[in-house]
Amino acid sequence: MIRVDLDVMLARRKMSMTELSARVDITLANLSILKNGKARAIRFSTLDALCRALDCQPGDILAWEEDGEEQADE
Repeated sequence: MIRVDLDVMLARRKMSMTELSARVDITLANLSILKNGKARAIRFSTLDALCRALDCQPGDILAWEEDGEEQADE
């Protein structure tokens, strides 16, 4: 599964969710969904805007990790 570490970058940049929301023109509700890992997808344009606003790379806010469920081979 993909983990979103948006809160980590916000803390590093000393930026609030409200400020980030205004900078990237995303509603606070949608940004919160992304931050809390509830988003099912993210547009590249949104990821680009987040990286620009936070001065970071995509890998600084997105990480892949095992979800604990084993997949059966068919």
